[in-house]
Amino acid sequence: MPITKHRRLVASAIAVTLGATALAACGSSDKDSGTESGPVSLTYWTWTPGMDKVVDLWNKGQGEKDRITVTVKKQASGDTLVTKILTAHKAGKAPDLVQAEYQALPTLVSNDALADIAKNVGDAKGKFADGVWQQTTLGTDAVYAVPQDIGPMMFYYRADLFKKYDLTVPTTWDEFAETARALKKKAPDTDLTTFSANDSGLFAGLAQQAGARWWTTSGDKWKVGIDDTATKKVADFWGGLVKEGAIDNQPMYTPAWNKALNTGKQIAWVSAVWAPGTLTTAAPDTKGKWAMAPLPQWSAGEDVTGSWGGSSTAVTTDSRHKEAAAKFAAWLNTDGEALQALAKESGIYPAATNAQTSGAFTNPPDYFSTQPEFYTLAAKIAKTTAPSAWGPNVNVAYTTFKDAFGAAAKDKSDFSAALDKMQADTVADLKKQGFEVSE
Repeated sequence: MPITKHRRLVASAIAVTLGATALAACGSSDKDSGTESGPVSLTYWTWTPGMDKVVDLWNKGQGEKDRITVTVKKQASGDTLVTKILTAHKAGKAPDLVQAEYQALPTLVSNDALADIAKNVGDAKGKFADGVWQQTTLGTDAVYAVPQDIGPMMFYYRADLFKKYDLTVPTTWDEFAETARALKKKAPDTDLTTFSANDSGLFAGLAQQAGARWWTTSGDKWKVGIDDTATKKVADFWGGLVKEGAIDNQPMYTPAWNKALNTGKQIAWVSAVWAPGTLTTAAPDTKGKWAMAPLPQWSAGEDVTGSWGGSSTAVTTDSRHKEAAAKFAAWLNTDGEALQALAKESGIYPAATNAQTSGAFTNPPDYFSTQPEFYTLAAKIAKTTAPSAWGPNVNVAYTTFKDAFGAAAKDKSDFSAALDKMQADTVADLKKQGFEVSE
């Protein structure tokens, strides 16, 4: 059955604000043989390190009992993998299972590459926070993947330097701005943090926390809201701090950024739960001096965070053994032994709530040994993850962000103009692809 643009739109009515709209992807059951019988061999494309060791647990345990063998095929991540999956799917040769970042799911679903596995993994829903599970249902009754790992956002700061400079950990973004200004007055050569445009996920997560809905649908048309009120508020906030010099404007993950963290020239970082691993490498001399707190809120008393990173396990429409593949996907991301193996071998922070404070997460990261409640607090924060609203061309939006916001941050120019560019490019690309767009 040919995949027309109209059909792709209907099949991907995926804005999270749509509620329970059932999706029936064409071909999702064409090759499904019903209840599996006899030996089944599945192929799984993933970039997660150590996944082969985790899969071995399945093959020697539940998989052996059910006669379902899974073979791991290591892949690149990001857009490279999405392109490879779509190319393979076009030829009818996609693997049975794929690892997919949450923001990639709409693209894969709109191209009819992922199967609806709701009938096979629906009871897994209770294992995850609502805002996390929603990312794999895309706001519908369908289930296109099982959450694997997540990146709830939080605030990291040098506890010793906050004490030295008599600073209070900000609980609102207004307090965050005042803290940045206060630090500049006390230590002009020191920055609270930096605004970086080389990782689009950070800005997307901040907009998500503020209530942004970048992609929604209206009837049979897409609506792009990257320049919505919530995102403009975030852009103006950070752009204002950069323009006045209250924070730095240098990109992350560079030698200069690492040095600033390691020497105390930058004393805080808005990041996600995976930050300890990055800090261990970037700022090794400051081990034990950092602390983590919830993300500042836009209004006092609110309790919501954004998400930066994370991925899921999906079953493709090309798989001839969807039921078996879904069974493995559910096991991988809900079984206690599997989750602890993922934490140990792959260093992930599990999406399943029952694993976030047990086993590997009983004690804090070694880098945060002075904060024994690290993972208890992280699990609490994870439950407040705001809903997301991804669309079929996230890659275009992200690329424009890096270019437009990168230039604006460097020049300390208007962030609103950069946001308008991001909006315009995303809309233009959707139209170029043949999607109907509501202005």
